This record gives sequence, structure tokens and C-alpha cells, in this order.
Amino acid sequence: MIEILIIEDEIPAQRLLKETLKEISINTEVITCLNSIKSAVNWLQNNKHPEIILLDIQLSDGLSFEIFKQVEVNSQIIFTTAYDEYAIQAFKVNSLDYLLKPIEEEELEMALNKFQKHQSNSVQERTAIVDYEKLASIIGNKQKEYRKRFLIQSNDSFLKVSVNEIAYFYSMQGVTFAVTFEKREYPVNFSLENLKEQLDPDYFFKLNRQIIININSIKRVHSYFNGKLKLETDPVHNEDMIIGKDKAALFKRWLDR
Repeated sequence: MIEILIIEDEIPAQRLLKETLKEISINTEVITCLNSIKSAVNWLQNNKHPEIILLDIQLSDGLSFEIFKQVEVNSQIIFTTAYDEYAIQAFKVNSLDYLLKPIEEEELEMALNKFQKHQSNSVQERTAIVDYEKLASIIGNKQKEYRKRFLIQSNDSFLKVSVNEIAYFYSMQGVTFAVTFEKREYPVNFSLENLKEQLDPDYFFKLNRQIIININSIKRVHSYFNGKLKLETDPVHNEDMIIGKDKAALFKRWLDR
């Protein structure tokens, strides 16, 4: 049983993390949920520290790195963030892991598996000295910027396609294509996993290994067998857009926020 403390200022995000933890195969227990630097410092000063803290970077009263200036934390940290991964990459060795929002079940389970593999290490080996002031400066000065357009090569010319013109992306035989609302189709030089990090998660959702959908192309969502969902879209894709049972709840919360 892995004891976990969640520090997240958005109630829906707290609920999503707790529900996702219940779905994974690793046995966990959420000790409590906190929503601010002040409440986190107070709790950590008066309670035994859990094995893992799921920690949002941006809290209601500031950047969560302030917690470490006031308390010596004896837990492994998994950052949960909507910020660009490259701003955090240099500091990755100083935390157990970081997860980009919206957090997916598979990614959370992988992070906890990583914790279990390193569990036998000493606290000193698992905890590095972190320059939180420098990290806070990087995060504070670099807000997440999402891709606005693509430059598409067509024969001997180039075409500019705005992201908001794209209804969905799909992958076929290792090639990624963008399909516009006007039913034009263009190849793009990114994998779906790379695109997921570049696109605004308020508008784009990775349905499965083949599709990233724009929320504005979704017309209706139908219940499908075994807890799956099937999408009705405009424009229509040449194959059914199916969401697996493992992502169905996350997808519905994404639509409903």
C-alpha cells in the first residue's frame, strides 16, 4: 500500500486524481487532499510524511516550491502540471516524475511503478538538492504556450494552417495527418504523442493511439459496448472514433469542465 498526499487547488482535479488512482493496478491510499501552500506547510509540520506527494506546481496562493523552503519534505514528489515539459526537464532528476495535465491512467501508473523500483534506495539517494528558487523563476517567467499554426509543404510551395482550422489528427502507418473542418487533409511532421504536448488541452484530446480530436468537431457521444464510447464528428473520419473504457471517464470530465 502506497500512501499518497494530494496537493492540488482545483477540486475537479483532486477528484480526477483520486478516481484515477482507484483504476490503476497498484494499491494506494490517499491520506488527504490539500489546496494551498499554507495548508500544505501546516499539515506537513504536524503529520508523518507520506511516501509520495502528488503536487501541483501552481496553487491558489503561489508556486508550490515555497513549501520546500518552509518544510523539509521526506516524501517522493510527482509534479502534476500544465507547464511545458522542457522548462522542467533539467530538474527531472530532482523529483520522482512529472505528469502533464490532463493526467492519464497509464502515465500515473508508470510513475508509481518507478517509485516502487526505487523504494529500496535510501532517502539520501532518492532525494536530491533542488534549487527551487531557480525552478520557480523558470516556471514563473515562462507560461505555457501552445502551437498556433503549422507550415505545410505541398509540392513546391508552403501552406499555413491554423490550429483552430484542424478538426482532428490521425496516425496511419507511422504518418500523422491533420484533417481540417473543410475536409482537407495534410501530413504533419510530428507523432501524436509530440502533438499532444503542443496542443491546448482545453481544445484537443488524445482519444487513443490513432486520434487527437478537436472539441469543436464533436457532435455527439454514444455509449458503446464494454464501457467504451463512440464519437459522432464533423467532418466524419473514415474509421470509427472509439474511446476505450480506461479513458471514457477522463474524456467525459474533459467535455464537462
